[in-house]
Amino acid sequence: MVGVPENRRVTLFAAAVRAAGLPAPRVLPWREVLDAGVWFRPGETVRIDSPGEDPAVDRRLRGVADPTRVEGTGLWYARFTGALRGIADAARASGARLLDDPAELAVLFDKRLCHRVLDEAGIAVPPSPTSGAGAAPVRGWPDVRALLGTAGLRRAFVKLAHGSSASGVLAVERAGPGRVRAATSVERGADGALFNSLRVRRYTSEREIGAIIDTLAPDGLHVERWLPKASLGGRAADLRVVVVGGRATHALVRTSRSPMTNLHLGGARGDLSAARAATAAAGVPFDAVLELAERAAGCFPGTLCVGVDLLPGTGWRRFAVGEVNAFGDLLPGLPGLPGGGAAGLDTYGAQVAAVHRDTWHDTRGPGEGSPGRGHEEHHRDATA
Repeated sequence: MVGVPENRRVTLFAAAVRAAGLPAPRVLPWREVLDAGVWFRPGETVRIDSPGEDPAVDRRLRGVADPTRVEGTGLWYARFTGALRGIADAARASGARLLDDPAELAVLFDKRLCHRVLDEAGIAVPPSPTSGAGAAPVRGWPDVRALLGTAGLRRAFVKLAHGSSASGVLAVERAGPGRVRAATSVERGADGALFNSLRVRRYTSEREIGAIIDTLAPDGLHVERWLPKASLGGRAADLRVVVVGGRATHALVRTSRSPMTNLHLGGARGDLSAARAATAAAGVPFDAVLELAERAAGCFPGTLCVGVDLLPGTGWRRFAVGEVNAFGDLLPGLPGLPGGGAAGLDTYGAQVAAVHRDTWHDTRGPGEGSPGRGHEEHHRDATA
């Protein structure tokens, strides 16, 4: 494993490996990989995990001393993808087998590129003026303000192109003639520096909103239409579906009173059975919802596991893919879906089982779905 040794991601995956009766994995710390490069033993199977939650690694990648700062994701991406290329070279030289395609990870960590790949594959995504080939870069608030004046973009999400965990995300909307407001976890310091907060703030001053976006813009921005979400128990809801080896194995409902459903920002785990009932009442088989996640994951066939964020529209009749997350499997204690090939396993156990079965690297192309699901017509209805 390439990861952060003391991180839960590494310890949980290592526990799943041992539970399968296999030797504990050899862990290559991201700190050493970034400082001295990487080497693999001939024939090793290699999992690349997140470099997050290590302040020393964060400093090396983003070039900022304070890990709570928002800025620096552009530099983070350049250094991270450079390290991925080094990992790919080392794997080729030794004959090691990578469970995560470095080139696909580079796409997954650029929201504009990922959005374009999904759109070109015919997968429903929120409309975006920034993800198309040849799209002009968003240079600051004047560009965002101009986009908010175009058809269908009165409400939009403005996201760091290389951000994660809702860092630097603003839900921006026009609130009337000459008025704008935004919800975000970004806290703006007195000196203009931006910090991540665990509390969603609401800004109503165009000057402040513009200053935040102007500060974020050099790192690269992605803008997409803010789609109205379905509700569950009076709260906005979406789904995180984990897809392992092309098969949806785990699903989590996330609910929130804010536009961001991330659990660390006050979101809560919702009732999956209630979401199933809501889709059934709308005439959409839940298998069709899972199949959409599988189709999105199928755009990245060289990556063993991704977490797909599905956005249910009002009434639960239509779904779009919000994001595909390379490291979207940290969902401790979440049981596998019945009949999904991971019953009784957590997300890490499902991945170990998939590698052990040697089924993850099949030859299905993007958009071909997974074996065993026969709801293509319902899928088209669900994602139109």
